Amino acid sequence: MGTGTFVKRQSYRTTPGSAKQRTTALRGGGDVILLLAVIAIVVFGLLMLYSASWDFSFQIYGSASHMFVRQLLWLGLGVLTAFVLTRIDYHYWRNLSVPAILLTIALLLGVLFMNEIRLGAARTFYEGSIQPSEFAKLVTIIYLAVWLYAKRDQIHDVQLGLVPLGVILGIVGGLIYLQPDLSAAATVLILGGLLFFLAGGDMRQIVFLLLAAIVAGWIVVQISQTGQERVSSFWAGIKDPSQASYHVRRSLEAIVKGGWFGVGIGRANTKLTGLPVPPTDSIFAVIVEELGLFGALLVIGMYAVLVWRGLVIARRAPDMLGTLLASGLTLWIGLEATINMTVMVGLLPFAGNALPFISAGGSNLTASLAAIGILMNISRQGGSPRTGDDNEDRSTYGAAIDLRRRDRRRRVSRPRRSAGRER
Repeated sequence: MGTGTFVKRQSYRTTPGSAKQRTTALRGGGDVILLLAVIAIVVFGLLMLYSASWDFSFQIYGSASHMFVRQLLWLGLGVLTAFVLTRIDYHYWRNLSVPAILLTIALLLGVLFMNEIRLGAARTFYEGSIQPSEFAKLVTIIYLAVWLYAKRDQIHDVQLGLVPLGVILGIVGGLIYLQPDLSAAATVLILGGLLFFLAGGDMRQIVFLLLAAIVAGWIVVQISQTGQERVSSFWAGIKDPSQASYHVRRSLEAIVKGGWFGVGIGRANTKLTGLPVPPTDSIFAVIVEELGLFGALLVIGMYAVLVWRGLVIARRAPDMLGTLLASGLTLWIGLEATINMTVMVGLLPFAGNALPFISAGGSNLTASLAAIGILMNISRQGGSPRTGDDNEDRSTYGAAIDLRRRDRRRRVSRPRRSAGRER
């Protein structure tokens, strides 16, 4: 990109118009709407978690408040992590991404060696409190964003783009699959593909990646008893809901009982009569039973606001690294929420994805809040033009231009208008 164009871009980003676009940002603190959306989801989640967990917690731990108190402790750690990451320039992840991914791989290997079996899988350390696969999703997004940013000029080369991407995703996803955690492994692969697309990957490579993912998924289903059971019960449930898995049938029972406005907070009984793990995987079913369709739409609306603001932050990021990071982190949270909710109504094969910020689980809560911290840091820098390599031509993003659909015409013609003014 020529120097003239670079100056024009800088001048545009510092005009009063761009300041008007940032009316939703706190002074030096990031996007206020995103922050309020996260606070709302977290507070709502704590309320619903206590309602969903008191009986389950008493049965498992001997205390009705055990899971709630533990969630509060993890929330404190997560908020502290988010605050620290809000103050750390996201460009430092260029130096930290490699150590972070190596540490993540070591933790995933450690889980397999320690072999702490819970619910038929080895996924955790320290009595089920730490689940590395949740942090692996976050770290994989960070690592891929940094890697794709560094390789942006070579991404169309199969040997330098698609092959290394496949190796990275294969190692992380494979280690997670061995636990086994099919849903987490699939989430990592999906996020990798999305980031490759947003970074401007060649469409032929993307099609090949999709075909390879479909073939790999088919092979996994064929060799995995868990995968076969989930897919078969899913198809049976699609044909006849009464033939769905026990988990989905009980979830649908709770949803039907909820009606339009629910039975009232704390008054659901499906959680007391056999709904599997109501504080974690099934918490959306508890929400709908107690708050009805209104509660379901409220939850969906809060996540929609979060995703909207995250993509706005990605659109306004000062460079490609910020765009990729913000897009990946936002899509990850949105994907997790979508999978959890659709599984509970039988629209996807069963997966163990948590409902972000709401389901009980310290690892997922901390990782999700860490993602928000990074998003807030990108938001804080959204109006600050970078210098040097950080001001590369945003047109190299390829597919990432889709994040700016509403501004596409202005972005394409902006340099000509600026040039006209200068002449």
